[in-house]
Amino acid sequence: MAQLIDGKAVAARVRADVKAEVERLKAQRGLTPGLAVVRVGEDPASKIYVNGKKKAAQELGFNSWEHHRDASISQDELLALVRQLNADPAVHGILVQLPLPRHIDAELIISTVNPEKDVDGFHPLNAGRLSLGRPGLRPCTPLGVMRLLEEAKCELSGRRAVVVGRSNIVGKPQALMLLQADATVTICHRKSDLPREVGQADILVVAAGVPELIRGEWIKPGAVVIDVGQNRKADGKLVGDVEFQSASQRASAITPVPGGVGPMTIAMLMRNTLTAATGGV
Repeated sequence: MAQLIDGKAVAARVRADVKAEVERLKAQRGLTPGLAVVRVGEDPASKIYVNGKKKAAQELGFNSWEHHRDASISQDELLALVRQLNADPAVHGILVQLPLPRHIDAELIISTVNPEKDVDGFHPLNAGRLSLGRPGLRPCTPLGVMRLLEEAKCELSGRRAVVVGRSNIVGKPQALMLLQADATVTICHRKSDLPREVGQADILVVAAGVPELIRGEWIKPGAVVIDVGQNRKADGKLVGDVEFQSASQRASAITPVPGGVGPMTIAMLMRNTLTAATGGV
């Protein structure tokens, strides 16, 4: 049976470290990190995510603001809001919650965020910095995965890592981070031979958004499995992209869903906001 990689426990340690650093910043420099979240419309999931981010920011001693706008807001009005936050010295981190309404060009909005305040790590400049191996703010979920692998004492150098999913938010940046850690990396997608590729993975990261896509029988014995997926089934059960029960019989370590990668995303967002406030990228 695989060792469970407890994302809740690791996230709690990250948040405790951030809170201690925030208290030190306030005492020594009179500096309070500030996080501004922009939410457009009434998407229920976005509202839940934003409330979680606001709560975490407040618990860690940040200043936090939610700028909620109606779904009818024009693109120019939203751009003006982003530029206003860019210019505000009290705001160190800006997060534009996705998805945005269809009439708004999300890429344009994200590209308008000051890259030094881009705590999601989505700005093209930060994506380029990651690709070139230069310092910059990194996407929160892949950053959280790297922390989980570290906590699991998973040796990456020279090992074969397989990433299932090629999104700009998780898959591509995840592959680059693993590559920088000297893993040999393969990115899989819908045209890939998944049983063959997964069967060769020493480290498997799955972020496909397809419930239980990866069968346990495909897992290489002793592999470390990180399941980024969070999918709600018809019966209300939350499952990942990996068949957990059968995979846990073959893997040496595996993240549960829920309680694995999920808590790490907000924890690393808080870490990114602190980094942005201190100019520590």
